[in-house]
Amino acid sequence: MLAENIRAPACFDWKNPDYTAVLKQRLERLQKIRATPQHLPALRLHYQNHIAQFLDDWAVTVDPRVAAKGRSAFMPLKLFPKQVELVNWFIALWKSGEPGVLVKARDIGASWLAMATACSLCVFHKNMMVGIGSAKEDKLDRSGDPDTLFYKGRQFLANLPQEFRGGFDVTKNSAHLRIIIPETGSSITGEAGDQIGRGGRKAIFFLDESAHIPRPQLIDAALATATDCRIDMSSVNGSANSFAERARSGKIKRFDFGWRDDPRKDGRWYAQKASELDPVTLAQEIDCNFAASAEGLLIPSNWVQSAIGAHRNLGIEPTGMKYSGFDVADAGANRCALAARHGILLERLQSWSGQGGDLYRSTVRAFSLLDEWGYAQDSFMYDSDGLGAGIRGCADRINEDRTAAHRGRVRVQAFRGSGAVWNPRDQMVKGSVNEDYFLNLKAQSWWALRMRFEQTWRAMQGLPYQREELISINPNLPELTALVLELSQPTYARTASGKLTIDKVPDGARSPDLADSVMIAFAPSTRTMEMWIKLGKP
Repeated sequence: MLAENIRAPACFDWKNPDYTAVLKQRLERLQKIRATPQHLPALRLHYQNHIAQFLDDWAVTVDPRVAAKGRSAFMPLKLFPKQVELVNWFIALWKSGEPGVLVKARDIGASWLAMATACSLCVFHKNMMVGIGSAKEDKLDRSGDPDTLFYKGRQFLANLPQEFRGGFDVTKNSAHLRIIIPETGSSITGEAGDQIGRGGRKAIFFLDESAHIPRPQLIDAALATATDCRIDMSSVNGSANSFAERARSGKIKRFDFGWRDDPRKDGRWYAQKASELDPVTLAQEIDCNFAASAEGLLIPSNWVQSAIGAHRNLGIEPTGMKYSGFDVADAGANRCALAARHGILLERLQSWSGQGGDLYRSTVRAFSLLDEWGYAQDSFMYDSDGLGAGIRGCADRINEDRTAAHRGRVRVQAFRGSGAVWNPRDQMVKGSVNEDYFLNLKAQSWWALRMRFEQTWRAMQGLPYQREELISINPNLPELTALVLELSQPTYARTASGKLTIDKVPDGARSPDLADSVMIAFAPSTRTMEMWIKLGKP
């Protein structure tokens, strides 16, 4: 894999980087290239097909903020794994001629990577035309301003070895809102405001801070005819804008880049930001929460963040029953998702496309994952509403085969969210019985999940807690960033009769499949399953 080819120094400390070894490595590499110039064409061809490798080998970035720490503002750009993924995603979209949406936290290097990728494409490909757009022209280009995109592009090119600049000379091949690579005839041009998309056809067009463009409807049509590969990049600015609509529609390929994907950041960094920013700004620009200012937000993003690794932070060893929750899909943008928990700990989570598959194969895959995770002998709950109604029959067939093969049966229980609440005459919320408070089991189960996150947040503030009422999320989950966003998507409201109801897809967002599977795994009806097990029932 390409990420395995990235030559990062061993034990590289991203928080306190020492670039001495990196610079030494680059110098040695350059000396070898210049000693054997006959190999240069093959190396250029390699880099043409491995842009992320090229950036990791040669790119330089500029950050004036580090001067206060006694470091040079100019430093080699070393890509961490998520940045490698992002560059590869850019290239894949360009090759396939598809649009994409990058939902990013603040300060993760997306602008540098976009400009470096654009410049690299222009260096290695003839007649490449790249467009860069932003709401305001001074965000694109302003003389000497390191925050502008074209400053980043010029610095990237100027600091490359001469062998890889494509003949670029900053004094000859650069003008306001324009960069030209003379050896390839390729160029990068900038367009701002309502004029975005009107500068001619482009192979790829990066639209920076797309959520902050004031009149996106004026540029949508122009970009639709100007390029097949429009890439919107932005931090979150609420849900009432074109960027949010594109990001949440499920119709456009989306890349989520959260602050936890950046190895330079940790809980201490997040706590500092939380003390500096108001809650809505924190939720939007750091947590990438589209519903941060929405009325009736069910689970605030800071509650979700507090649950990541909470068992470790509180010194709790997970014990108790194991459960899994399965949310199935077979078409469109929705995905099958399987969550597995051990007591309070969400230990495992995986999703896959159900498109082109069928219920039986999806159930087989879910059971295989349970075997792999060591959850096959425990409780498996599935969404039995709609499409999921057929899972019972599939599970029975699979269990018959498992019995014939002398393998243990998976204990299966339906979760019918549209059905009656669990323990209707009890009080999950003090002062009101369950059947009066909740519209259905789905509303009750989402509220129970909210209560777990709230109690965990309180516990992390040093307040008293009952450990069985908490939730902890494995910080090493592969789809953690997507899960965090989905958990803070649903909103709640009241029906005309006063019962609590849940809207999982407010403002046209896509279905939160990962979060749904977690909700099912932690549903209060799992306690019914626990009683069945104690009674020896299947």
